[in-house]
This record gives sequence, structure tokens and C-alpha cells, in this order.
Amino acid sequence: MRHPNDNGFAERRLAAAEAKRQLLAKFASAPKATDPETQERLAARQAVAVARESRRAERKALKLAEAAMAVAAAEAKERKEAEDREAEIADRASRVLADEAARKAERDRRYAARKARQA
Repeated sequence: MRHPNDNGFAERRLAAAEAKRQLLAKFASAPKATDPETQERLAARQAVAVARESRRAERKALKLAEAAMAVAAAEAKERKEAEDREAEIADRASRVLADEAARKAERDRRYAARKARQA
């Protein structure tokens, strides 16, 4: 059984050739790279791309600066904590020495009092 819309080989071949001609005509009428409007659009795109890259570079520089500031702040905090620990250790050592000196003085006082009682 034949379909009424069934195209034969020759008709399909003519349709394909016509589609190819239309496609070629479309590309032939497209603006060329030497066209002033095309040059203008291309220049505008390049300007936008340059501006985008400069903004990207600025953001990157800002992020690097922020990271450097964060590192410097962390180092300063670590130095302060180390100084605080050293000060605490020095304070603790001085208190230990003072306590030992006080105990020795008390011991010497008791020893002197005992010797005084014996004599």
C-alpha cells in the first residue's frame, strides 16, 4: 500500500538540495568579519572582556591582601599568646622562688630560735 505523502527518492534529493542552497544563502548573507558593525561589536566584546579580567584581577588581589592580613593577625595573636605564656611561666617561677625563700627564711628563723634556746 502506498502512502499519499510518501516522497520518492528524487523528491527527497531535491528537498535536500534546496535546503542546502538555502543554508548556503543564509551564510552568504551573514555579516563578514571585515564589516564595520562586526568590527564594532567585536571591539565592544573585547572591551567587556578586558574590564571583566581587570575586575577579576582586583578581586584576586583583594583576596590575597585579606589573606595576608589574616595571616599577619594570626601570627600576631600567636606571638601575644606566646608572650603571655612566657610571662605566666616567669611569674610562676618568681612566685616559686619567693615561696622557697620565705620557707628558707622561716626555717632559718626556727633554727636560730632553737639554737638561742639551747645556749
